[in-house]
Formats: sequence, C-alpha cells, structure tokens
Amino acid sequence: MKAFISQKRPRASPPPPDAFEHFPAKDQDLVEEDDTDLKLVTLASLYPDIDQATLLELLISADGSVDAVTKNISTSNKDTSPRKRPSGSIGYQSSLTAFRNPKSETPDSPLVKRRALTRKGQTLHLYTPDDIAAHTPCSITHNFLPPQQADDLLKELLVEASTFERQTFKLFDNVVQSPHSACFYVDSLEEEKKQRTEYTYNGSFLDDVRQITPQMRLVSGIVKSAVNQEIAKRIKHFYPNGKKLKYQSPDGWVPNAAFVNCYQGGSESVGYHTDQLTYLGPRAVIGSLSLGVTREFRVRKIVARDDDELADSKSQRGDAEGQISIHLPHNSLLVMHAEMQEEWKHSIHPTPVIDPHPIAENKRINVTYRYYRESFHPKYTPRCKCGVATVLRCVQRTKLNRGRYMWMCHAGYTAGKEGCSFFQWAEFDDDGEPPWAKK
Repeated sequence: MKAFISQKRPRASPPPPDAFEHFPAKDQDLVEEDDTDLKLVTLASLYPDIDQATLLELLISADGSVDAVTKNISTSNKDTSPRKRPSGSIGYQSSLTAFRNPKSETPDSPLVKRRALTRKGQTLHLYTPDDIAAHTPCSITHNFLPPQQADDLLKELLVEASTFERQTFKLFDNVVQSPHSACFYVDSLEEEKKQRTEYTYNGSFLDDVRQITPQMRLVSGIVKSAVNQEIAKRIKHFYPNGKKLKYQSPDGWVPNAAFVNCYQGGSESVGYHTDQLTYLGPRAVIGSLSLGVTREFRVRKIVARDDDELADSKSQRGDAEGQISIHLPHNSLLVMHAEMQEEWKHSIHPTPVIDPHPIAENKRINVTYRYYRESFHPKYTPRCKCGVATVLRCVQRTKLNRGRYMWMCHAGYTAGKEGCSFFQWAEFDDDGEPPWAKK
C-alpha cells in the first residue's frame, strides 16, 4: 500500500454529526451540492487519523452526506474516535472496504452494482486490490513473480527495449508518432512469419516481430494460470448470477502473443484508448505485467449519449464521470477483464517526477499478454474494398447501437493510404464466436 506525507489541514470546531440536517431544505441542498471543503474539514476534525483522500472517497460514495459517512465509519470501526494526530506523521490510504456497512451487503452480492465513486473532473486514486476490483474492470496482484525472476525478466527486456521503435500512424489526416516505443512478440518462428505476412495493423504489416525471449517464455505459464484464476473470480463475484458476460469466451485464456512497451522517463505516456479487438474477439481479457518504475494507469468509463449531446459537448464528454488512477509498481500483474475494452478507456498518465528503479532507472517495461484466437485470423474476417483485412470495433458512444460490433476499413489509419468507406455489422454467438467458426 502506497504511503504519502499527510498534509496539514485547517481545523474547525467539530459540529455534531447531524449538523447539516438543521439547514432549511432549500439551503441544505446548496450546502450538500457546493460546500465539499466545509464537509471535508468537518470530517477531518472528527476523524484526524483518516487521511483526506479517503474521507473524500467516502463522502463521494455517500452522495455528499456527512451523516452517512459518520454512521459508516462508526459501524465499521467501533474504536474510531476523534483524537490528535502527531504532526508530520506518515499516512496510508485505507481500503474503502473497511468502511462498508456489512449489514447492507451479502458476501455473494455482485460488487458491480455498487455506486461509482468518481465524479466529473475528479481523479480517484486506488491502491488496494479489493478497491481496484470493486470499482474498476481490473484486478491487480502485487509482488506477482519471485523477486529474482522479476529482475531477470526486467534485465532481459531492457536489452530488448534498446532496439524498440516508435510506431507511426495517421490521426485526423496528420501523421503522428507513438509517445513511447514498443515491439510485438509471438510464441514461435512459424507465428513470427505469419505476423509479418498475414496479420495487418493500421492497414499494413508489422516490420519488427520477434519470438518471445527465454524469460518471457518462463513467465508466460505463470501469467496464464493467474489470469485464468482471476477470470473465474471475476465471473463468480462481479457478474450477474455468477455467469460470464455475453460474447465472453468460455474457453481457457492462452497467452500466445504480447506487446512489450517501454516508457522512458515520466513524459513518455499513452493517451486514453481501447485496445484493438480484431484478433482477440469481443470481451477480450489482457494480462499486463509491469516492471521497473511505478507509473499511473488511469481508467474512465465511457458514457453513451445521444447524437445531439455528442455534437454539443465533445470537449466535456471524455471526463463525464471522472477517472480512476491505479498505481502499477514493479512486479505487479494487472488483469483487464472482459468489460474493459467495450466499456472503458485506459491510459498511462505522464508525470513530472518518478522514483528511479535500481535496475530500470527511469524506465517502465510493460508486457501485455494477449490471446490471439484462431477464429479471428485475418484469412477469415471480412476484407474491405481496399483488399485489406478489416478491423473489429465496438459502438461505445451512441445509445442507439451501444455494444454492437462492426467491421471497418483500417487502411485510412496508415500514412500514405486513404482507405475506403467499408462497413459491416459483426455478428457473434453468445460465446463470442463469428459465424464462420462453425465451418
């Protein structure tokens, strides 16, 4: 759990827990809506041993009610009482699960139904695995590999990363370069040849495809086992009726490909995006292993709107529900579950300051293991008018067709290629298999 220095806060004489109930109804609404700072000061003076970030999270989850926060804390911890905290002490973020009311929940109730903690324009930092699993489409395992094995993999990939290149692609008629370097790895020499001649990315073939390194091969089996366990837990505890999502594959997850990304220094990053589903199929799961310096992985839920709403406010829609920050330290495995790519966006946030790693110095190495399914090989998927294998996308923004999949031309994303207007709705069975899979 990450530590931080507790900042000094202005103190106020603690009003009774039900102080806001004494305002007239109209004035009470104004206080509840606008005066978050006053409520935080009130809570801080009542509970000086709980850091301000956690108090803010609790206040948001209680819809701004100080009384509700007080009752939740009192119910969860009978021994909590206002007392003075030593100046300059080190504070730790408490898990939000410590403040839930056990009487209002059952052990097997799907946590996915819990109220979202974020609000527009806010960034909520989560650290504990329980909080991350409960409030994002991810799960995290800290200290995933034995320390020596993690260091060996990091050293091996740092050598590889010295030869990585930055991808170039077209965005809104401009040719841009990726803000970090990367390389693609597959299991065998045969797969390497297929990737160079059969699989297309942004409408063209990849030049730099490599076989996985010896240490990556050793780790791959450990990642496979861990991710499949996390998928089973996710289905049991977070999905309705303990069943997999529609279009989610019931088969075991097999990591047979990996993108390895290198972020050098705090300025190298990647903006909000969703990962391509073209060769993974719908409801894909990705296992992401972080090595080297700690960086912030931020996620935000995609909010569907009507066409008129989208046209009115393009600048505001991205942060309509705020964002959640997950800190990824060295040797941590993050699993992006089956609801991630269709319903959320994710990014690596730039930072002005990083804590150097004893081996990686200012670099972060990220291995994103993926399961390339045979039924989504480009020899089966539709081809556009350009003769290029199409890309699989999911409707995310508009309410009318939200959740529907489509095949589209992707040549237009490659520098020097215009692309065409090819479009075709994609159809899958409940297990996410396309019609040609049965043939």
